[in-house]
Amino acid sequence: MTRAEGMNYAPKGKSRPVVQAGEFKFAAAQLDHGHIYGQCNGLLEAGAEIKYVYDPDPEKVRTFQETFPQARAAESLDQILDDGEIQLVAAAAIPCDRGPVGMRVLDAGKDYFTDKSPFTTLAQLEEAKAKVAATGRKYMVYYAERLHQEAGFHAGELIREGAVGDVVQVLIMAPHRLSRDKRPDWFFEKEKYGGILTDIGSHQFEQFLTYAGASDARVNLARVENFASPDKPGLEDFGEASLTADNGASCYCRVDWFTPDGLGFWGDGRVFVVGTKGTMEVRKYCDVTRQGSNKIFLVDGEGEKLIECKGRVAFPFFGQLILDCLHRTETAMTQKHAFKAAELSMLAQKMADEAQ
Repeated sequence: MTRAEGMNYAPKGKSRPVVQAGEFKFAAAQLDHGHIYGQCNGLLEAGAEIKYVYDPDPEKVRTFQETFPQARAAESLDQILDDGEIQLVAAAAIPCDRGPVGMRVLDAGKDYFTDKSPFTTLAQLEEAKAKVAATGRKYMVYYAERLHQEAGFHAGELIREGAVGDVVQVLIMAPHRLSRDKRPDWFFEKEKYGGILTDIGSHQFEQFLTYAGASDARVNLARVENFASPDKPGLEDFGEASLTADNGASCYCRVDWFTPDGLGFWGDGRVFVVGTKGTMEVRKYCDVTRQGSNKIFLVDGEGEKLIECKGRVAFPFFGQLILDCLHRTETAMTQKHAFKAAELSMLAQKMADEAQ
């Protein structure tokens, strides 16, 4: 795992199997984004078994097998889809291809676990909704900035337990490092990555819905810009949005590609939550000039609290997802929630595009 580049950030946690050996088998496919390594780490630590890996680029497959040598190279995606032992396909295709790949997976009677953003167009979302309804399969999304981040995940648990009372407002700052010389060509083509609010913005909208305990929201304001890369006109390096949830809670989030090279991590991501009985800051990846990460600063009626999460919370989502696939439950994340976060990100992107 590299701390310096978000595209290759693949957290590792404790092994906490929820199934017996061989009880849940999956395959990895379409290795266009490094997040596939995090997706697979989480599933394996929860007891899943990886049987296959597939990508049209043999070099990507060879590199993947260096980390996961137990994965056999499949000759095609069809080989994976035709294998009755495979219960789930984890994929990190180019964003514009994630929807079409998902349709093939669901048609094959398997559950789908895609990197975010799960779509680049609202039409893809509507197609996926119809396919999920028709097949009964899962179209789950790797919203890693909460699901694979201990402080981010634990913040949601604390809020549900009433730590801050009713959530009034959520403020999210999500800077990322561009690492432009290491990015593939598609990263700079807007029709392929969907725009900055569709892409990394989808993380933030998912967090807002979770922390606010909301099922829907409206977009009040959205803006995108290319401030520093005129030679890459398809790149948006800054985005911001304001939302109001169906329960009255509000959100402001900022996403950008301006993490300074001097920072030891790929982004100083932070979340601030105001509630009727307390406030919370989630300091996710680093604590600038000080040691540590994965910290929650909670202030309530009893006083000030520092909650250290690193190595203590683990990553429950992946085990929950496996059990959801086996038992057809929705403990890890509801399908409605996964789709709503994506929908809001694309609606915000649409508003920002229309304002330019």
